[in-house]
Amino acid sequence: MRAVLCRAWGGPETLTIEEVATPEPGPGEVRIRVLAAGVNFPDVLIIQKKYQVQPPLPFTPGAEIAGEVEAAGPGTTLRPGTRVAGFCSLGGFAEQVVVAESACIALPDAVGMEQAASLLLAYGTSWHALRDRALLRAGETLLVLGAGGGVGLAAVDIGHAMGARVVAAASSAAKLAAAVEYGAAATIDTGEASLRDAIARTCGKAGPDVIYDPVGGDLTEPAFRSIAWGGRHLVVGFAAGATPSIALNLPLLKGASLVGVFWGGFARHQPHEQRAETEEMMSWLAAGRLRPKVSRRYRLADVATALTDMAERRVIGKVVIVP
Repeated sequence: MRAVLCRAWGGPETLTIEEVATPEPGPGEVRIRVLAAGVNFPDVLIIQKKYQVQPPLPFTPGAEIAGEVEAAGPGTTLRPGTRVAGFCSLGGFAEQVVVAESACIALPDAVGMEQAASLLLAYGTSWHALRDRALLRAGETLLVLGAGGGVGLAAVDIGHAMGARVVAAASSAAKLAAAVEYGAAATIDTGEASLRDAIARTCGKAGPDVIYDPVGGDLTEPAFRSIAWGGRHLVVGFAAGATPSIALNLPLLKGASLVGVFWGGFARHQPHEQRAETEEMMSWLAAGRLRPKVSRRYRLADVATALTDMAERRVIGKVVIVP
């Protein structure tokens, strides 16, 4: 089979496409023919040795896939031909991948492969953030930073579906237009001179009840200074590259919380809860309550281009690899 290989730490241009042995599933595992693989920002980081997980070389990146079960190992219940989505952590950018059956979920007929490959990480992160960590309530104001990216647009979609008033902040007119399409009631161009003035204008003097922050960098502190009394600032990631610092008198004065969001840790520590949430998300997707935006598709040979587009913030919503 063909697979993308990272043989040395570096940028997307260092990746190679090679013929490798087809993997065989062991006990509790299934081999999946990959029909779509979601591209995520951690895929950009992991090949540069900048992610919290640093696998031994060589390895195949790609953490979430959708496809059909080809073979099943001992002790499994999924049968060949079953349509599934799966979280593989590594190995997704390939024609076939072996995944633990416990990390797979069967797909309803109404859910397509590209949508399914866009759901687990981006939507799983945003679902966990808004429902578990922020306890977002209908009628609250949700400010989403980085609203045009994969997790950001997912947060807009989920927040709107939960009945929140969503304010989307992003860096381009195209990203803001996508956020409006997915339910944002107001928008902020993060290139404006004063983020705080823009937040006051769109969120009101009280400020946002919840801030979804996958960006970090220079946006975090002015956003947190604008938060409502008792607000919850979700620390999701640092796509801007810089990890910001917050003076601890700010949470004190605002009666506000800085809340960490780590979907991978949640999945490891609370696997039953994580699976139940994935099943509920899948039911919302099948019913049309969620609408993952797949803005572009790439061939396996174009993985380097896909990761470069992701690194350079050209992606709106999700992009997928279609082997």
